[in-house]
Amino acid sequence: MNLSFTIPFLSTKRKTTAICSLSETSLDSSTSNPNTSWAVVFRFVDKNGIVKERFIELIHVKETSALSLKSAIDSLFAKYGLSLKQVRGQGYDGASNMKGEFNGLRSLISRESRAAYYVHCFAHQLQLVVVAVAKELFDVGNFFDMISLLLSVVGGSCKRKDMIRESHRIKVNEEINNGEISTGTGLNQDITLQRPGNTRWGSHYKTLLRLVELFSSIIEVLEYVENDGTDTVKRRQAYGLLKYFHTFDFVFYLQLMLLILGLTDNLSMALQRKDQDILNAISLVKSTKRQLQQQRDAGWNLLLDNVSSFCEKHNIEIINMEEDYVGSRRLRKKPSISNLHHYQIDCFYTVMDFQLREFNDRFDEMTSVFRSKYLFDMN
Repeated sequence: MNLSFTIPFLSTKRKTTAICSLSETSLDSSTSNPNTSWAVVFRFVDKNGIVKERFIELIHVKETSALSLKSAIDSLFAKYGLSLKQVRGQGYDGASNMKGEFNGLRSLISRESRAAYYVHCFAHQLQLVVVAVAKELFDVGNFFDMISLLLSVVGGSCKRKDMIRESHRIKVNEEINNGEISTGTGLNQDITLQRPGNTRWGSHYKTLLRLVELFSSIIEVLEYVENDGTDTVKRRQAYGLLKYFHTFDFVFYLQLMLLILGLTDNLSMALQRKDQDILNAISLVKSTKRQLQQQRDAGWNLLLDNVSSFCEKHNIEIINMEEDYVGSRRLRKKPSISNLHHYQIDCFYTVMDFQLREFNDRFDEMTSVFRSKYLFDMN
């Protein structure tokens, strides 16, 4: 959880601007510690116009409700002789307790300081759009759940990770000897699966890229776990993963998410640049939205080609798009539809439209960003 405030300090002869950032130290939902810890840092422009940062302290709250967070912030500001009336900007993540229209921390602070315009971190907005929100669609959520399970099965053991690395190394050497891939400085280095993180923008995209590159080696290790593993639970999980990874559904959602995350990866990196200009960031967001719309309107055939190519390479059955769709969750009384209708209309268009709607909804703070920027300039 991240919070930031922009405050004009009056402790020097020349008015300066400071940003107070409070960051949660742990995002592990499985932790048994009920407290949330924030590292408090004041970032400010001193009388010489130099940006500085100073660590202040760690503060703890037992719960993360809006009222509890507000109380902690009030105590912090009072301790250092500050007032919320001085706040000129606020920004947090998209959680309801932070951003709620009526009871969120955003609203509670805005009631005390009407000048505390809300500005959401653009990079975090993007993360919410392309990953967190996508999980609300059942099949996409199931896809990411299986990826998470894969990382647990093959990534939870040094031996299995080494097996993947060694298997991939052997395959690369064979391809080099056969002239299938080129060699050179920085090429064909050892790689492994990367566990995605909710605070590491673009990590999901890198994980999927590694999955594609290591797919054959991963299948070999899963087969080893299923047949020769000593942990019964891991053997069952490996069996389920192997079954899923050889389905058309898996390949389809793998390629679809690679398409979406690939389009937004450059935007994600650009938004995290410290020297990024707000006006340029807004332009980049609009450009990415246009690219998503173009892919939605004309990207189906290319996506299907990528799916078919992956299936052929790894001996996965390619379904006939003209045949009736048969799904495990299909209602008996539901009229029959073709595979083409299911994957193009119910899946491809649904996911792309969802992403486009979320881009529009979650970046509606652009007006607020402009107002805040002009306010900062006036100060």
